Amino acid sequence: MGVAQRNRRWLVPVTAVAVVAGVGALGPVVADASPKLPSITAQDLLTKVQTAKVNGLSGTVSSTADLGLPAIPGMGGRGSSQITEMLSGQHTARVAFATPDKARVSVLDNQAERVWTTDGTSAWAYDSAKREATKLTLPAHQNGKPEKTPEKTTPQNYNPQDVAKQFLAAIDPTTTVQVSGTEKVAGRDAYKLRLVPKTDKTTVGSVTLAIDSKTWVPLDVTVMPRSGGNPAVELGFTSVSFDVPSASTFTFTPPKGVKVTDEKAPAKVAPNQIAPKQVEPPRKVLPRKSGAPADKPTVIGTGWDSVVMLKSGAQTAGLTGSGQLAQLLAKAPTVQGSWGKGKVLTSKMVSVLITDDGRVFAGLVTPDTLQAAAAKAPR
Repeated sequence: MGVAQRNRRWLVPVTAVAVVAGVGALGPVVADASPKLPSITAQDLLTKVQTAKVNGLSGTVSSTADLGLPAIPGMGGRGSSQITEMLSGQHTARVAFATPDKARVSVLDNQAERVWTTDGTSAWAYDSAKREATKLTLPAHQNGKPEKTPEKTTPQNYNPQDVAKQFLAAIDPTTTVQVSGTEKVAGRDAYKLRLVPKTDKTTVGSVTLAIDSKTWVPLDVTVMPRSGGNPAVELGFTSVSFDVPSASTFTFTPPKGVKVTDEKAPAKVAPNQIAPKQVEPPRKVLPRKSGAPADKPTVIGTGWDSVVMLKSGAQTAGLTGSGQLAQLLAKAPTVQGSWGKGKVLTSKMVSVLITDDGRVFAGLVTPDTLQAAAAKAPR
């Protein structure tokens, strides 16, 4: 979980690919022999997970993503580079949380470290490679009551609990839910809760959550493609403690020589103004109303069939304006329908439709589902 700031240096642009691949920062978990645990129904397990609460935890999270995406030229700028790295490869993060408003994530990659941390009164974002840090002063308490900490002040991509709960929120009649066994994750006994989409319009084959048998906190998320093979996404703890971390865990002192930028958060902060945006899995969202900002995504459809649309704006222009991307699109199939004409890019998990009029549609769905959503989308 990371530090918020309005500067786009720390804000991952909301591109269509990123929207559908919010689960892309997930990672692998070391599992031992299956432990013997009391039997439990899927409904009882769901209830326990949805009401689980711990005062704090700390641990190491490992993530692996293989969505089958091609390299996307023109996506290497500030912020967007964080998107592409989340969509492939392996990553390790140290995480810590304490109620009600303390969190810290340290991402370790390529002998560099990125830190997001907040103690409830201030938040920091630090990049050791760039030797830059931003301090964000959070809204002060008013009338003796704590001001609500802005949402998503830390990147949730490295929190198995948050990611798992987003998938659980997507459960509807199009999802089969079952307890599929037990396993050990980070040395703890866990139940395996399996979610299987019933529709063949999605590229998701199943999502399996490892649920701690004592705290009922999700420890692990694994996403399998409908096409089979290796997991597309895995995220989980390799070590975890449910002791409340000390207050000093969430403080940050910038190293000597680091450039520090001071900012102050407004009293009310929109979620998309906060640090790297964690994208939620499919759920019902109505088409965007007329006059809504062009650079905000619209989600069309429900459940696993949901498709994200991004109209022309800064992000879309960044996608279509690259000469290298134009070469990639030249090799992609041309499709057309009542919605217009465009190019479609596909992988084992993600499908993207870029129309001639500058709209981008993307989802964990089949290309036909993309085109059906495009026909319903506002222009």
